[in-house]
Amino acid sequence: MQQEIKNRLQDYPKDAQSALSQLDVLIYSVANDLEIADITESIKWGEPCYSCKTGSPIRCDWKLKTPQQYYLFFNCQTKLVDTFRELYAETLTFQGNRAIVLNLNEALPEEAIRQCIEMALNYKKIKHLPLLGA
Repeated sequence: MQQEIKNRLQDYPKDAQSALSQLDVLIYSVANDLEIADITESIKWGEPCYSCKTGSPIRCDWKLKTPQQYYLFFNCQTKLVDTFRELYAETLTFQGNRAIVLNLNEALPEEAIRQCIEMALNYKKIKHLPLLGA
């Protein structure tokens, strides 16, 4: 995790820091499994952002307005969140066509989130496939 992201996470409450650090580890785990070595970390719109050449950027954040939730954001111009909703409507909660909403007081639904991250990291390769190849 780059220092810029570490610094941003320090602004969050401890439980949000922990949850977002868990997402960071999961993003890199998925990237490693997919043999994607070019993950770039940055801060976009004040949020930690992960991107690679083969995919669509993934941002994550915690918001003061919704202190029990944290979010995974995706480009709203993609089919990602619509596809996630079709696959995981009973497992995940969504915000429009741009975010997965997670709760700090619940365990991360790791299998579903792992597949969502995989689709985002491979988006440019799979965007033409029905249900993004799921």
